[in-house]
Amino acid sequence: MPDQHHALTPEALAMMDTIARTGSFAAAARELGKVPSALTYSVRQLEDALDVLLFDRRSRQAQLTAAGEELLNEGRRLLAEMEAVANRVKRVSTGWETQLTIAVDGALSRLTMFELCEAFYALRPDGRDGPGTRLRLRTEVMSGTWEALLSGQADLAIGAFGDTPPPAGVDAQPLGDMDFVFAVAPHHPLAAHDGPITDAELLTHRAVAVADTAQRMSPRTVNLLPGQEVFTVASVQAKIEAQVRCLGCGFVPEPLAREHIRAGRLVVKEVARTLHKARFGYAWRAGAVPQPRKAPQGLALQWWLAQLDSPATRRALIEHHAGLLASAVD
Repeated sequence: MPDQHHALTPEALAMMDTIARTGSFAAAARELGKVPSALTYSVRQLEDALDVLLFDRRSRQAQLTAAGEELLNEGRRLLAEMEAVANRVKRVSTGWETQLTIAVDGALSRLTMFELCEAFYALRPDGRDGPGTRLRLRTEVMSGTWEALLSGQADLAIGAFGDTPPPAGVDAQPLGDMDFVFAVAPHHPLAAHDGPITDAELLTHRAVAVADTAQRMSPRTVNLLPGQEVFTVASVQAKIEAQVRCLGCGFVPEPLAREHIRAGRLVVKEVARTLHKARFGYAWRAGAVPQPRKAPQGLALQWWLAQLDSPATRRALIEHHAGLLASAVD
């Protein structure tokens, strides 16, 4: 008698599926090209190995017991997973990665990222349904984007700050510059301020800041003054909503805040300090893309790098934020 580990084969699970789907041992035997007695014997062997009854012998039909139902449901899931693994293995052999992790700075366009993901999943390499690479997106802030790449937690970093040379072993390209503006809610005290706002005046008001997601690298702080009260949130979208709700003031990416500014939910004010554009880039570990005449590898990463090479894509990542804005606050 086979033990349960040897009894639960893909063939046995497929047999259970066929019996349940056709409704009888005789119909299942015809479909599988076997005689009914052979199928009955196989089921009894499976029941003996598992020490359970899978079919109700009092019924003329192939009526599953509760244990049989559980085996059928789990068996179908396992068969689907085995087929998916086989397909991924075949695709990996052609150069498509099993998984590609992309770290994206939270200030970039989520809408554009999802459009790129849609285009990626719509690929039909060699006539197959999709490349088979699992995409994993992670949102990072400031130094967290670099850290995800350098620590090996991401294969591609989109939105890594591009104001410093990339470290050794990393290739990088510019993505684009993003304008920041100082904005407050219409009922914030600074909304009525006349003329450029000095740092001394900013110091007396609470600032809203986004927490840097870096755990090991030194976190960055931008446009915060020593001694200033700070309300820290987890994302750029949360920062904008906090400022719309008059929970503080601060510098926000103009493309993300544009609709709130147009609607009057935020008011842009002039400040005395010089405002600098945020310079973004994208980076990947050197050697991840094959050189000519080498075995094809990293086709998913190559596809993403090809999209980022397009000026239109880079511009959309900086500018295209309509449709996924934080909820309006009236």
